[in-house]
Formats: sequence, structure tokens, C-alpha cells
Amino acid sequence: MPRYIVERELEDAGNLSGDELQAISQKSCSVLEKLGPQIQWVQSFVTKDKLYCIYISPNEQLIKKHADLGELPLNAINEVMTIIDPVTAE
Repeated sequence: MPRYIVERELEDAGNLSGDELQAISQKSCSVLEKLGPQIQWVQSFVTKDKLYCIYISPNEQLIKKHADLGELPLNAINEVMTIIDPVTAE
């Protein structure tokens, strides 16, 4: 199944408290439960003003639906075409 990197602009994201990050995570998970097992949130990376989230999903439309239902910002969706790492260099 395809993987996607989702970019979410969230002002001052890097300064969110643990409680705030937990609330965002809980909201996302509650929407994912309603959407069913075909979409999975793998993890997110928090930077100064953005979240970069990794999802496994059959299509972009389901990711958009997740953002809409969860009232989450959605600035870009990019399908991962391949993954490289240090082993690739060998």
C-alpha cells in the first residue's frame, strides 16, 4: 500500500506542550478509528512551524478526508516513491 508524507503548517508547533501534542494525537486517532483500518498513521515529525506526518493509505482522498473530519491543517500530500538509507550506498 502507498505511503505518504503529509505536511501540516502549525504555527509554533515546536513549542507545543506534551499535553497539546497528546490532544492532537488523540483527535487524529479518533478520526482514524472512524475511517477504518485502510488508513494508518505511522508517525509524525514536529519542527518549528510544521508537522510532517507519515501515513499508509490506499489514496490521497482518504488522507484528505482524515484532515477534514479532524479539522487538521493540510498543506501538502506527497506519495513516497521509494525509500533510501545508508544501506542503499553499499
